[in-house]
Amino acid sequence: MRIWIKNPLAILAEGAEGGVVCEGAKIVECIASGGEPTQAVDQVFDASAHVVLPGLINTHHHFYQTMTRAHPSAINKELFPWLKALYPIWAKNVNPDSFRLATRLALTELMMSGCTTVSDHHYLYPDGLENAMDIQVEEATKLGIRMTVTRGSMSLSEKDGGLPPDSIVQDDDTILADCERVLNKYHDRSEGSMLQVALAPCAPFTVTKRLMTETIGLAHKHDCTCHTHLGETLDEDDYCLEHFGCRPVDYLEELGWMNERVWLAHGIHFNDDEVRRLGAAGVGVCHCPTSNMVLASGHCRTRELEAAGSPVGLGVDGSASNDNSNLMEAVRHALMINRLTYDAASITHFDVFRWATEGSARCLGRDDIGKIAVGKQADLSFYKLDELRFSGAGDPLAALVLCGAHQADRVMVAGGWKVEGTLPVNVDVAKLRIEHGQAAKAFLESI
Repeated sequence: MRIWIKNPLAILAEGAEGGVVCEGAKIVECIASGGEPTQAVDQVFDASAHVVLPGLINTHHHFYQTMTRAHPSAINKELFPWLKALYPIWAKNVNPDSFRLATRLALTELMMSGCTTVSDHHYLYPDGLENAMDIQVEEATKLGIRMTVTRGSMSLSEKDGGLPPDSIVQDDDTILADCERVLNKYHDRSEGSMLQVALAPCAPFTVTKRLMTETIGLAHKHDCTCHTHLGETLDEDDYCLEHFGCRPVDYLEELGWMNERVWLAHGIHFNDDEVRRLGAAGVGVCHCPTSNMVLASGHCRTRELEAAGSPVGLGVDGSASNDNSNLMEAVRHALMINRLTYDAASITHFDVFRWATEGSARCLGRDDIGKIAVGKQADLSFYKLDELRFSGAGDPLAALVLCGAHQADRVMVAGGWKVEGTLPVNVDVAKLRIEHGQAAKAFLESI
């Protein structure tokens, strides 16, 4: 099947003003303004009312947290007090059923905002949730979205001087064995793969040194990426200095994690030398502007990191610190907070689009997605400008960010339509809202 996405209102690609031709799962032709496909097509989609972007790519989330949005125990707190308030609630209530609904809801939200590839950082393993990665694979496959299944971990709990309750952590051997199981079962490094696996200790100070070093060893063995939180708060700096006698980036380097397989969540509190070292090593950073503002964590040094050589991606972060799963909203927040950090001229809508697409793809170690170009996967997001908020907008691409687009009209993944008329093609959204809301009541009753 060859489909011509014809004459978009605007498109984030050079030389494609007349649209693109998709054949199977790939983009096979970009058409200049006024041009026609070089070969016959089977179908034409009139995109004249749509602004077309590469499918957005979310590189940091915690799906289970959709059950505790705006939770009364956690609002108006910074990171460590926020975690202390929520860990006991999560420990008591996260089970396979609630986790499946949380995953389904987060994936659906992300896709409806224009995401075509997602990554979730799941590190919470109470008894009974040992097959968390299998649940996520099942839900992503049903929805038809690409996913990097990120096998997170915590092995240090309250008894070890950490924050999480004993009941939600696992020992190193259990974690490493399941990491290898998940890699062997799901990790697909082929071009256009729908499922890949990353390994992701929650943070270097929530697991043992052994787990960190053996995790990166597994990543080299299986050719996968690695992920962890780093540099999110000043409290983290103080903790690392007290317990390890060094700053977080120094500890990361000691563990063997300073390489291009690694991408970090947040990456806020780095000094100039650390930015230089991270960039030289090719370590990626997922910028999470919304949660950084909600938790008052600080400003990510996006410009300096990119200039140093670090891929910068974008993530919504957990839905208890965001409190939603809308990456297009995060694109707008990224523009706003970075203009406060820098200035209005040097942070443009093209920068934040790049972080949400090409930069995020690089963080995940992928070069087949994140851009509208011949040979790339046919992952596209389509937005209309027919709401009141867009009336009077002059530049369609800039309008998506400045006027606050938050909902894709259509989404294509691997050449197939997954959202049509703002709704996912194979999810009953109303039913999902009822079921998820009912399950979330248990988390509220745990106050």
